Amino acid sequence: MTAPRASYGERLQQVVGERGPLAVGIDPHPGVLAAWGLADDVAGLEACARGMVEALAGEVAVFKPQSAFYEAHGAAGVAVLERVLADITAAGALSLLDVKRGDIGSTMDAYARAYLTDGSPLAADAVTLSPYLGFGSLDGAVRLAAERGRGVYVLALTSNPEGPQLQHARTTDGRLVGQLVVDEAAARNPGPGLGHVGVVVGATIGSTGVDFRHLNGSILAPGIGAQGGTAADLAAVFGPAAPLVLPTTSREVMGAGPDPEALRDAARTTLAAMRAVLSVG
Repeated sequence: MTAPRASYGERLQQVVGERGPLAVGIDPHPGVLAAWGLADDVAGLEACARGMVEALAGEVAVFKPQSAFYEAHGAAGVAVLERVLADITAAGALSLLDVKRGDIGSTMDAYARAYLTDGSPLAADAVTLSPYLGFGSLDGAVRLAAERGRGVYVLALTSNPEGPQLQHARTTDGRLVGQLVVDEAAARNPGPGLGHVGVVVGATIGSTGVDFRHLNGSILAPGIGAQGGTAADLAAVFGPAAPLVLPTTSREVMGAGPDPEALRDAARTTLAAMRAVLSVG
């Protein structure tokens, strides 16, 4: 009989402790493929995406494939994504599939089965979710993730310019919507260990006054590197919650390819800056 999988929080803390606090995106969009000298087709997609994992296996704690770039190539592209997820597992890293799904009822349950159920070809260690049909609409996925030792990251405060229109609006009790999302995530992480419900907060958003002290979950912070975010920004945005932060970079590392050693150097440089500020791993 297979032993139950450890919780997502436990597994994340272990791999970050071993390899350091960094998630590397695998976003093989047409510009990256061209820079790597690859065609914008399924073969180019696979060479780039699987080449990233091969080059950084053993170096990176978390890989974050962006599902859209694989879906754009149809069924064959999704098959590449399945192989990339398997490669990540074989590399001893965690997979965080960036799908940003959010729906209600049986539809949300179907998304959860696709991404969080053992045996599904698209199962990942964690996924991104959108709460804008109400945080409670995600509860089926949240429960399934807990049962299967997997995690979810819920969009809270994103760095795109359109984000504040919703995320900085005020609720009837005066909280920012982004604070509401953080508080709802915290309520689903009762402890004592690091919980399985994280949030997504852009590294470039600056100080918002949002309180992360009770989250007890991981904070995915995209935007490091080519998007303008720096290690110093993490301290400014997250303050005392900085040890919960999982910084993520995509273009900063992918832009160094296709040479494997150059990819490793880029990842190591970024990781060194993260270690210095976050004091973990």
